[in-house]
Amino acid sequence: MKLTRLLKCFFTLAVMALCTQAVSAQEGNLQGTLLDENGLKIPFGSVMIESLQRGAISDADGKFFLLGLPAGDHTLKVVFLGYADQELPVNIQADETTSVVVRLEQQAEQLEGVMVLGSNGTAKALNAQRNKQNITNIVSTDQIGKYPDANIGDAVKRIPGITMQVDQGEARNIIVRGLAPQLNSVTLNGSRIPSAEGDNRNVQMDLIPSDMIQTIEVNKAVTPDMDADALGGSVNLVTRSSPQNFRLAATAGGGINFITDKRILNASFLVGDRSANEKFGWMVSASIHDSDFGSHNVEAEWENEAEVEIDGEDEDIEVAPYVGESDIRTYLVQRIRRSFSVNLDYAFDANNTIYLKSMYNWRDDRENRFRLRYRKIAPLFADDNSTITGFEGEIRRQTKGGIDNNRNKNTRLEDQRMQNYSLSGDHLFGSLKMDWMASYAAASEERLNERYIEYELGDAIGLNHNVSNPRYPFISPANASDASLDNFELKEITEENQFTEEKDFNAFLNFELPTDLFGQGDGTVKFGGRLRSKNKDRDNNFYEFSPTGDEFDTMSDQPLRNISDPDFLAGPQYQAGEFVDQNFLGGLNLNDSSRFEKEDVPDEYVRANYDVSEKVYGGYVMADQPLSSRLNLLAGIRLEHTNLEATGNEIQDEEEVIGTITESNSYTNILPSIHLKYNLTDKTILRLAWTNTLARPNYADLVPSEDTIEEDEEIFRGNPDLDATTSMNFDLMAEHYFNNVGIISGGLFYKDINDFIYTYQSEDAATGYDVFQPQNGDKASVFGAEVSFQRQLDFLPGFAKNFSLMLNYTYLTSSADGIRNEDGEERTDLDLPGTSPNMFNGSLAYAGKKLNLRLSVNYSDAYLDEIGGSAFTDRYYDEQFLMDFNASYAVNKNLSIYMDLNNMTNQALRYYQGDVNRTMQMEYYGRRLTFGLKYNLFGKQ
Repeated sequence: MKLTRLLKCFFTLAVMALCTQAVSAQEGNLQGTLLDENGLKIPFGSVMIESLQRGAISDADGKFFLLGLPAGDHTLKVVFLGYADQELPVNIQADETTSVVVRLEQQAEQLEGVMVLGSNGTAKALNAQRNKQNITNIVSTDQIGKYPDANIGDAVKRIPGITMQVDQGEARNIIVRGLAPQLNSVTLNGSRIPSAEGDNRNVQMDLIPSDMIQTIEVNKAVTPDMDADALGGSVNLVTRSSPQNFRLAATAGGGINFITDKRILNASFLVGDRSANEKFGWMVSASIHDSDFGSHNVEAEWENEAEVEIDGEDEDIEVAPYVGESDIRTYLVQRIRRSFSVNLDYAFDANNTIYLKSMYNWRDDRENRFRLRYRKIAPLFADDNSTITGFEGEIRRQTKGGIDNNRNKNTRLEDQRMQNYSLSGDHLFGSLKMDWMASYAAASEERLNERYIEYELGDAIGLNHNVSNPRYPFISPANASDASLDNFELKEITEENQFTEEKDFNAFLNFELPTDLFGQGDGTVKFGGRLRSKNKDRDNNFYEFSPTGDEFDTMSDQPLRNISDPDFLAGPQYQAGEFVDQNFLGGLNLNDSSRFEKEDVPDEYVRANYDVSEKVYGGYVMADQPLSSRLNLLAGIRLEHTNLEATGNEIQDEEEVIGTITESNSYTNILPSIHLKYNLTDKTILRLAWTNTLARPNYADLVPSEDTIEEDEEIFRGNPDLDATTSMNFDLMAEHYFNNVGIISGGLFYKDINDFIYTYQSEDAATGYDVFQPQNGDKASVFGAEVSFQRQLDFLPGFAKNFSLMLNYTYLTSSADGIRNEDGEERTDLDLPGTSPNMFNGSLAYAGKKLNLRLSVNYSDAYLDEIGGSAFTDRYYDEQFLMDFNASYAVNKNLSIYMDLNNMTNQALRYYQGDVNRTMQMEYYGRRLTFGLKYNLFGKQ
């Protein structure tokens, strides 16, 4: 009923708009495009006809509209930070739309013989941020190019209030203002990007090359015309649009990964133009990045209980923390990232333009992993059970690989693809503006013929257990001969196939008309609706192969590869030794029935397979109105209705599928918001926002099934009764913009969160296994403050005027209620997972006429990542401090040379368990050096 009433309201407004057109016979419209000195579109620039007190902001493609203008001659003024103000005459014809193209020139300031130019990219980004009605951070393509960031995730992490989780040294999952990745939305040209991950909604930011994106918009306070599922924030990636004139750009480079001393190759190009009659524009771009690298990894699981025999009964007693399981891992990785994009637009006339935008991303991730595992480590006690006299445990050696063909190349091949195609249009009907979009997007992850061969020392042997420095726990055999390869027997040879796919159809329709509700001139009312239909499914299988003969009995009889590395980055003490060679594993014909018996192992996959469909119907109405010459109000309400259907497998005896289980759910959210913007001066702005947002549960969490991992004695259960997480948000921000293209800003924000989702850990009564199940907590809150400073240091003497400084800092504090421990008791004084208390970004840059240098740093504090069954088992993501350096030299106006050095601090990914000194994982990636050429050609204006 609520949705029906809202649709009736939209219909009424549309009728009002058409009636408004009928009485505007002496009015016309102005449509235009803002361009820079190279003919590139200028987004979010301010245009104004001062005599009429009418203005507008250009969109992401530099296009603007002024609707319902009195017929006659007027003067259009364009103001853009870092560019000279522009005025030009326009003639408005009754019942017609006049088109103009405004070309701006970058403003130069002469300082004691040094020519200081406002940065083109910085100016575009800061203008966008200043002119937006909501609280937003913008990064332009020019700014992205000034940092050594190969993927869009590494570029986003430099924005205030954002930190990233990494995968193999590249930024992958985005955390906005301390909210976990699944609580934030990522869109491409306004259309939600689907996720290739099997168990969550996270968008793989390392899948998208940075040089394919024109603008990054981080909306920290969403408006009613945006999707509401952006509890932390909404990140919109805008692809490159067609230029006004011919443009050609290309990059070619190489480099080296110092961890493997292997090569990096990268190349990209873009070419675009507009037809002679300026109606048809096009842009084609492509990118490839091929890196051969790896990582050095040590992992540990800590225990504080041990089993002893007391009076003939086995009992658990509390002991000093010790390592119950430990891995030494070496990863060898080749990652090839390809991207291709075609963007077209066609203007039928001044009132009607359509756009076709597309992007195809394809990443091959080839991996071999060699894992030495010490497991079931247990302390040995003196007779009175009061003193630990030593430790014992089992050892396993595992090789991960794939089949021998042109695609897998004896590695585990993870084939990830993301594609997005959208058709959209802008139309004017009198003074009524309409825009629409329909898009199809899909993301998939395929891992075929993933193979493992594992040998074990099944009998427990004595172990050296050195945790004198718990940051570097080290386990080794007490007697080396006990761990001779002759003693390792085959545990298993397995092969599995995994496939996950998410398909996403989006459509929206928006209407906007000029209004003057408060007698202050320029204003608009906007309303519209959206449909989003998703389907996600996962289809895995798993097979075990048992040799029919004795040729695989002992490890020493197999072709081996020594992985030990004296330069192992976690420490030279971690020497893993020998493993079955991955080429031997890949060359095995496991389907040869004379050598292997093949067995399907359903309990390894049937509970993980699912099919989920989700439909979201959204509608909104909002007004953007000036309340005075300095104060502007944007207020509105959004309604979203969600229908969900999840299907999982019904299992008997842990492996027999006896049918499927389907659960349905639906809910409606009403989400009002208010944004106030006060221009204290032309350069100083105050903002206040009250918004309401939500985050839907991960698909895998909703599936009515369970997954038992026998080897790890763990059970993972879904929960189809989960509620969506909701949040009421308050934001206050102050911004001051410098004349020389810079900003100083500061703000506070608060989020009042209900029904947040966490993983509850308990013990299964029947098996004693650890059970993990998502549950809704009660309430959580996040309070934060952020400050930012960016400007050219033109007050310094001599050449120092060419330096610029960028600094931003974010502070967070949070709390969460309703979380239970493994005994069912509520835990207190817990942070909300994902909330890093301190985040900092900084860069010092030098920009001369030909030479450009930049040193940049990124810091994020440690934070609670995953809630365990008790404080002892909580997992934390440790602090990170990254330092990068890049330089470029302009050979001429078209050609430049660049050099980038990443991860100068050799920062590791580190998790710890309960206490900062108890390492749970430390993974090192080493440094990376790239260099190459960039070419840019702009056609004549």
